[in-house]
Amino acid sequence: MQQNAETGVRKNRSSEVRPFGMRDKIGYLFGDFGNDFSFIFASSYLMVFYTKVLGISGAVVGALFLAARCVDAFTDVTMGRIVDRAKPTADGRFRPWIRRMCIPVAVSSTLMYLYFVQDFSYPVKIIYVIVTYLLWGSFCYTAINIPYGSMASVISADAGDRAALSTFRSVGASLASLVIGSLVPLLVYETDEAGNQIVKPVRFTVTAAIFGVLSVICCLLCYFLCTERVTFEARDKTGARDKSERCERKEKGDAAEKRSGTGFKALAASLLSSRPLLSIVGAALVLLLATMLSQTMNTYLFLDYFKDAKALSTVNLISVGGTLLVAPFASKISRNIGKKESGSIAMVVAAAVYILLFFLRIKSIPVFMIFLFLGMTGMGFFNMITWAFITDVIDYQEVVTGSREDGTVYAVFSFARKVGQALAGGIGGFALSAIGYVSEASSQTPEVAQRIYTVATLVPGICYLIVFLIMQFGYPLNHKVVEHNSAVLQSRRDSSVSEEEEGIDYDKL
Repeated sequence: MQQNAETGVRKNRSSEVRPFGMRDKIGYLFGDFGNDFSFIFASSYLMVFYTKVLGISGAVVGALFLAARCVDAFTDVTMGRIVDRAKPTADGRFRPWIRRMCIPVAVSSTLMYLYFVQDFSYPVKIIYVIVTYLLWGSFCYTAINIPYGSMASVISADAGDRAALSTFRSVGASLASLVIGSLVPLLVYETDEAGNQIVKPVRFTVTAAIFGVLSVICCLLCYFLCTERVTFEARDKTGARDKSERCERKEKGDAAEKRSGTGFKALAASLLSSRPLLSIVGAALVLLLATMLSQTMNTYLFLDYFKDAKALSTVNLISVGGTLLVAPFASKISRNIGKKESGSIAMVVAAAVYILLFFLRIKSIPVFMIFLFLGMTGMGFFNMITWAFITDVIDYQEVVTGSREDGTVYAVFSFARKVGQALAGGIGGFALSAIGYVSEASSQTPEVAQRIYTVATLVPGICYLIVFLIMQFGYPLNHKVVEHNSAVLQSRRDSSVSEEEEGIDYDKL
C-alpha cells in the first residue's frame, strides 16, 4: 500500500514477511502481560506498601502521584515524538524499544519495594519514594509502553486485525490482574492473633523481584513473536524526508503542509482541536480513575470493612473472570454493533452495578462478589476495545490532516491514562486521610470502614456513568464513520478518492 507522497510514505511489507496471524496476537498479549506485572502491581499495592510498610501518609502519597504526572506530560509526548521521528531498523520502529527497556523497567519496579527503607528517617523515605517512583513510571515504563502501544497500528493496517490486537492486549492485562490479584494477597498478608490483617514487608520486595523477572520474559516473547508490517518513512522536524524536499517546501511556502500538522505547534493545535481524541482521552482518564481507585480501595475494603484480606484473591479472580468471559466475543460484537455503541452499553451496566452496591451496603462477601462480577464484566468489555478506539482516532487524524502520528497520538492517550491512575492514587490517598484512616493503626473504626465502602462503590459508579455520557454524546466515531475512514484510507492507497467525495463533513466531528 502507498500513501499520498505529500504526507509521508506508507508501505505494507506483508508481501515480504509472514502474514498477520495468531502469532502476532499472542505476542501482543504477552506485551501487556509483561508491562502489567509492574503497572497493575503498582496500581493496586504501591500505596499499600507506602502507607502500611513505610508509614507515609495517604495525602503525601497522593501528592506524589499527582506531581509525577506533571513530569509525564513531558516524558510521554517526548517519547511519542522520538518513535515517530526515528528511522526504522531491521526490527521495525517500535519493537526495538521493547527489547531495550524490558530489563530497566523490571529493575526500576523492584527498587520501589525495598522493605529495609522502613528503617530510614522520614525525609529519606520521601526522597526514596520520589526518586524510585519517577524513575519507574515517568522514564522506564514510558520508554517501553509508548512504543508497545503504538506498535498495534503497524502490525497490521486492517481494522479487524487491530480490534483483535486490542482484545488480546486486554486479555494479557486480565491475566496479569488474575496473577497479581490472586497471588499477592496470599503472599504479602497474614492474620495476627487478634484477627487483624498485617503486611509482611520482606515479601513485598521478593514479590516485586519475581514479577520483574516474569515481565522481562513476557516482553521478550512480545518482541520475538510480533512483526511490524506497515512502515512510515521518517521525516525531520519540518516534515520533510530529505534536503531537496525541505528546499522545495521553503520555496513554495507549502501552506497545505502547515495545515496538515507536521510542525509540532500545528500538530499540537490539530490534536487539541480533535473531538474524537479529546473525547477518548477524557473517557480514558475517567475510566482509569474509576478502575484504579476501585482496585486500590478494594484492598482497604477487605482489610477494614470485610476484615478478610485473603478473600481478595477470590474477589480478584472473579472480577477478572468477567473480563475473560467476554473476551471471545468482544471483537465480533464491536465489529457488528460498533465500538462506540457496544462500549456505551457496557458502561451503563458497570455504572448501574456500582451505584446499586453503594445503596445496598452489602456485608456478605459472596453477594458482593456476584455484583462485582457483573460490574467488572461491563467494565471489562469496554476495556477490551479501548485500544481499538485509539487506532480509530489515529486513522481519523490521518484522514483529516494527511499526516500519521501513531506515537504522538498514543502518547497523549497514554498520558491521560497515567493521569487517571495518578488521580486514583491521589484521590484515594486524600480520601483515606479525609475519612479518618490511620496508617499506623492495626484496625480502623467502624465509621471509617463504612466510609471506605462508600468511596469504593459510589465513586466508581459515578465515574462509569460519566464515561458513558462522554462516549454517547461526545465521541463522534460511530460505526458508520469508522468504516468510512477505513475506506478513505484504503482508497488513498489504491487511487485518489478523497474524503470529500465520500460525503463526510469532518469539520462537524
